Amino acid sequence: MRMRNFGSRSGLEIAGASIGAMRLPQDVDDAVALIRRAIDSGMFYIDTSRGYGESEWVLGRALRDGYRKKVLLSTKCSPWVMRVRPDDVPTAKVVRRRIEESMRRLDVDYLDFYQVWNIDSAEHFAQATAPGGMVEGIMKAREEGLVRHLGFTTHDSVENLLGYMDRVDWCETILFTYNLMNRTYAPAIEAAHRHGIGTLVMNPVGGGRLAESSPVLLGLAREVGAESVPELAVRYVLSNPNVDSIVCGIAKPSDVDDTIAFAGRPAFGPDQMARIERFLDDLAEKKAGFCTACKYCLPCPEGIDIPAIMNLVFDDRHWGWRGSAKEGYRRMSGPKADACTQCGACESKCTQHLPVMETMAYAARTYAETLAPSGKQGAPA
Repeated sequence: MRMRNFGSRSGLEIAGASIGAMRLPQDVDDAVALIRRAIDSGMFYIDTSRGYGESEWVLGRALRDGYRKKVLLSTKCSPWVMRVRPDDVPTAKVVRRRIEESMRRLDVDYLDFYQVWNIDSAEHFAQATAPGGMVEGIMKAREEGLVRHLGFTTHDSVENLLGYMDRVDWCETILFTYNLMNRTYAPAIEAAHRHGIGTLVMNPVGGGRLAESSPVLLGLAREVGAESVPELAVRYVLSNPNVDSIVCGIAKPSDVDDTIAFAGRPAFGPDQMARIERFLDDLAEKKAGFCTACKYCLPCPEGIDIPAIMNLVFDDRHWGWRGSAKEGYRRMSGPKADACTQCGACESKCTQHLPVMETMAYAARTYAETLAPSGKQGAPA
């Protein structure tokens, strides 16, 4: 993999693919071996969290024997995502406690990066950046050599993020969601890149959904010169010049090997990217003409979550993800599509004038085998 500038603020370089340490193997020896395999293959930025189970402890073992010197190690926490103690609040004092705790768990004497975990609203941004808040605490730790760089991860609105850009002179990196299924954050990623902030992307393969067989996407992949949908997904994200690196969850050796292979292939050219964007725009238009989850159809007299089922059926019919649609249906709580009485109340209220009753019948018929005969949840499809 070729090296990329990791934003002018950090002054660092980064490989196109990085390690996400959220879904490591449960066996510690297997996890250590997998982490080292990834590092030896060229993935050297590591994203973990105090909230990822035993991830920090496992990484502490994996980074012995000289491996610590080979990586950029990043961890994170925030009290609105996870309270380690009941009295955790977004203050400098608490974040210092969390930094020192993570260092002990990771068995390191400094962290390359510490991030505010999931700034997802203007309220949480204000709490993190207030005097005496988390950012102040991380900057103090940086002055003392415990942390070298800082940033944040986000699921906030694009509008909010664009408004923050001129107010985050402390921020060196941001971790966003961005993939074939979700291009929402593209403007914020571009703005961060323009401000010299390093840009990381989580879920480049849609949390694994883009690894599922999809005839629709496989046709697109082959049209633009990719051999598989996962390759299409990885190369699409890395072909965006505003993206510095993708954070890939690793759970097995093929996750490492495939990601390295895909990231090492050429970026899509302008014509290929234009074709992909046209395809995604067309699909988004179909989605907009389908269920917008406005919820005007609710409440259903039978208590069915109509928008949830409508969107599962869209994934099935338009993306070709029958397997994940069945699994999503199985996991739903409450009444399912087979409870539909075809009363038509939903269709009279649907702003898109969608065939809701037909869709409920399709779901009940198609996903029936995901449920036990009693109507209780059965084994995964």
